[in-house]
Amino acid sequence: MKQKTTGRVLSQKEIAPAIFDLWIETSLAREAKPGQFVGVFPKDRSTLLPRPISICEVNAEKKALRIVYRIAGQGTKEFSGWKAGEEVLLLGVLGNGFPVEKGQGKKVFLMGGGIGIPPMLELAKSLDGKAVQKEGWDEGDGTETTIQCIMGYRDGRTFLKKDLEQYGTVYVATEDGSVGTKGNVLDAIRENALEADVIFACGPMPMLRAIKAYAADKGIPAYISLEEHMACGVGACLGCVVKTKEVDHHSHVNNARICTDGPVFEAGEVEI
Repeated sequence: MKQKTTGRVLSQKEIAPAIFDLWIETSLAREAKPGQFVGVFPKDRSTLLPRPISICEVNAEKKALRIVYRIAGQGTKEFSGWKAGEEVLLLGVLGNGFPVEKGQGKKVFLMGGGIGIPPMLELAKSLDGKAVQKEGWDEGDGTETTIQCIMGYRDGRTFLKKDLEQYGTVYVATEDGSVGTKGNVLDAIRENALEADVIFACGPMPMLRAIKAYAADKGIPAYISLEEHMACGVGACLGCVVKTKEVDHHSHVNNARICTDGPVFEAGEVEI
């Protein structure tokens, strides 16, 4: 159930240039699922609309949310100045998350690009799998979830890499080649001869288009989280729509609202 609620900043730090790691104590943590997001309201009343930010992690007691965001405008610039103890107005929990059950007991790719990396952390935790040993690993009895995290960065400032390594084997691609594979996440898959039964991904649209084509070519189901500018966050304004195969019951045309029908979709269901 969507609700406005007041949270409290627990901590905040800059983990890469213009990228901030913020923990908020909030009752919304009890309901949060991997791939969902929250609306964070600026305190500056000249910026009325909440900023949609994906959930990076939920603490073990289900009492706090971690969000990792990039400064992209006036609202997120304000967020970066918040200190521990400050109250924050939130709207949530929003959207439909990743179908975790589709990856249980399988070999999975978690693929993140840029600010699409943060939601992969709570997903990795929820899959409760094992990391692939890069050499000579044992496939076991086929009932365990095997997690391979393929993350794309601009350069060597690989934020959240150590966090992800607690839950899966991490492969890195960087645009400048300073760490891991030079290129993108698909280049890292090819270079390391990786295979998977199912894909979960979040990142910029060119990356998701390439993953959709790769999944179709390999016959692998892929679930992608679409990044899009959102206004209301609750499906009323129709400002964040994507073309779909099926007719949307709300608008009666071939589209879906990313904020409510998504942000996660089966790749074959959407035209991107």
